[in-house]
Order: sequence, then structure tokens, then C-alpha cells
Amino acid sequence: MSTPYEHSGRTRQKQRTRSDLVAAARELISRGGSPPTVEETAAAASVSRTTAYRYFRSQQELLVAAHPEVDRATLLPPDVGDDPETRLLAAVRTFIESNLAAEPQQRTMLRLSLDPATTAGHLPLRQGRAIGWFEEALAPAIPRLTEAGVRRLAVAVRSAVGIESLVWLVDVAGLTREDAADVMLSSARALVRDALSASSAPPRARGHGRSSRG
Repeated sequence: MSTPYEHSGRTRQKQRTRSDLVAAARELISRGGSPPTVEETAAAASVSRTTAYRYFRSQQELLVAAHPEVDRATLLPPDVGDDPETRLLAAVRTFIESNLAAEPQQRTMLRLSLDPATTAGHLPLRQGRAIGWFEEALAPAIPRLTEAGVRRLAVAVRSAVGIESLVWLVDVAGLTREDAADVMLSSARALVRDALSASSAPPRARGHGRSSRG
């Protein structure tokens, strides 16, 4: 396996240069418009084009690096308790707030993820980190829903509260971001309540609706 350029030689200086390029890319992304190229980012960071390509061989690599890193293992606040609905909604609120805070970068990553030319499996939107966070929030419901049921619910919630939903609610439905956040939170609440309610419902009587035979 080859060693990344910034991990050899004058590593501190190279790490600073890489950080400058990532910061410049994030600034350009925050302005909207088309995702910045390596050349545009190099110019904004006052770095030569040749040097920039030593760090990022393609626009895709640059944009992945510029995506906000989320290194947290959980979205749950301390002392959240064991109630599945309370835990899930707390995680969803944090997730939505994070998406809103980094919306330009999230939109760029969504665009990159949908590009047929993109083949890298390490794109943030393809890692399923949010599903894992929601599964962790729903863990106390495993006895009622089973692990498979919790997984299914976490996937459903992710589909209703991600950047994809935010883009549709704002760009297509015309909602404000505040209203869009409320709709996504309401969707998550409805999903978890429906799942928990269904798990508590008594099974239908065997042979219900059929005539008995003597």
C-alpha cells in the first residue's frame, strides 16, 4: 500500500498544506454553486495546482475530505434514559441540526453520491453511519421489535430525516428550514410510535372471520 503524500517527508508542513486546501474547499462549497475543482481550491488556498494534486488526485477525493467529519459514536445526550421514543427523537434532533449546520457540504456530498461516475464506496452518505446511530438509540426496543425490526425502523427513520428529505422539503415543497426540520422530526415520531404500537397489539385470533367446523 502506498504512503499518502502528506505522511512522508516534512509531515507537519504537508499537513498544514492539506488543511489549507480542505478549509478552502469548505469555504468555496459554503458559497453555493458547483462543487469546487482541485484547481479552484488550489487557487483559493494560494497553493500551486501541481502541489494540490499531490494531496488530492481528483475532485472527488477533495470533496470527500472537505465533508464535515463526525467522529462521535452516539447522538444521544447523557442520561437520556431507556425509553425508545425519547432516545430516538433526541438522536434525530441532533442529526437534523448537524445537517442544517453543514447543509452546503451535505448537498455537495449528495450530488457526488448520485453521480453515476462516482464509484468510491467510502463516501459519507454510503457508510450508513446514521443508521447505526439510530439503531443504538432504539436498542432498548430490541426485545419488542427484534434486532431485525430495529434495523428496519432505523432505516425508515434515516430515509425520512436525511439531507435527501431536507432538499425535497425545502427545494420542492417550499418549506422553510425550520418547518422542514419539524416535518422530519414528526415523521420520525410517527414511525417509532407506529412500530412500537404494532409490537404491542395483540395477535389476531386464529381462524378469525372463518366459520368453525364441527
